[in-house]
Amino acid sequence: MQIIASWGNVIRAEHRVVQLRSRQEGFPRLAFDGSVLPYGNGRSYGDSCLNVGGALLQTRALDRFIRFDRETGILACEAGVLLADILDLTVPAGWFLPVTPGTRFITLGGAIANDVHGKNHHGAGTFARHVRRIELARSDGQHIVCSSEQHPEWFAATAGGLGLTGLILSGEIQLRRIPGPYMEVETIRFHNLDEFLELCAQSDRSFEYTVAWVDCMGRGKQLGRGLLQRANHAAQAAGPRPRDFGLCVPFVPPCSPVNAASVGMFNKLVYHRQWRTRRASRAHYESIFYPLDGVLHWNRLYGPHGFYQYQCVIPGAAGRDATGELLQRIARSGLGSVLAVLKVFGPLASPGMLSFPREGITLALDFPNRGERLARLFRELDAIVREHGGRLYPAKDGRMPGALFREGYPRWQEFARYIDPRSSSSFWRRVME
Repeated sequence: MQIIASWGNVIRAEHRVVQLRSRQEGFPRLAFDGSVLPYGNGRSYGDSCLNVGGALLQTRALDRFIRFDRETGILACEAGVLLADILDLTVPAGWFLPVTPGTRFITLGGAIANDVHGKNHHGAGTFARHVRRIELARSDGQHIVCSSEQHPEWFAATAGGLGLTGLILSGEIQLRRIPGPYMEVETIRFHNLDEFLELCAQSDRSFEYTVAWVDCMGRGKQLGRGLLQRANHAAQAAGPRPRDFGLCVPFVPPCSPVNAASVGMFNKLVYHRQWRTRRASRAHYESIFYPLDGVLHWNRLYGPHGFYQYQCVIPGAAGRDATGELLQRIARSGLGSVLAVLKVFGPLASPGMLSFPREGITLALDFPNRGERLARLFRELDAIVREHGGRLYPAKDGRMPGALFREGYPRWQEFARYIDPRSSSSFWRRVME
């Protein structure tokens, strides 16, 4: 037995861990009863990667590249390969991930199972839209190769299926061509949500990547202020190289330094550090896509009680007003976040039955675990999301009520038919209660 925690460090529990050795073995024969769940690099924030009382199938040893066509940008590799390893191989050859989340330390299998999204959703959609095929093993011995054309129902269940349809052994993806590892970046200060939405509408027409940091402690005229970052891959290869400081949080502090005072001060400094309205720069892709990866174990900063991330998407015309209401409630609570991200999802449909992104406004924030005080705020935020037909992101969730999940993901009953007989997770049992 082994103590396993998710990235939020709220839940730590004993699990039986089964180390997988080869994809040729398929789904392992298990000499014990109980449920199992594939487990990659453990970067899910809540309990979607945990199976308390059951077993985890550790996939990191499935780390082999199968083939890489440098002419077409088609890459096939095993499920345990990290996105960081893919980038190390493909960027020097002029290819980049079609979609990437905010960390490169997740596995290919995890990217598929959570159908991750990134800063280019308005033009590229989710990760699974660029997956050409998935190799899936089931506990009953079935071996299914699926894609949008071959066994499309299995593809739709497995992409965004949280590892519940079986063991993803490998995947094949279509990369996108880039001229080099550097980015042309513009950072723009905005004063409110209306200005943010106007900037997004302008930026989405000419920039591949857009995302905003928002000051979630702002009130009144400062409500919804922040910094929008928009970027394209640079045509020229020259530029400053990222500086590797080797930063690491070596231990969990006895209490979290993230509190109302520190968050308020930090957010003011971030917002005012750019005295000009617009600033253009050139940067390496690592500093644009993965700023937090430069600090190892940054999740420890939230202290011994861990943290929750709350990420929602509000669809349609209600998005602007609902997002404003969410930010007002958060500011009033005093439980703000230094990591508050605002993004507009585009209209491209997500392929998975349980894929999170949909057209609308998405807001994501990290909160230190403050017990019942934070739980009250979450109930208020849930009510706003529910009223406006929104939903929460399972990969980031550790406490979503089951009714909110079932309303937000109306295809859950259809999806349930594809769950492997031996698969389960702490998340799934919680939202199905």
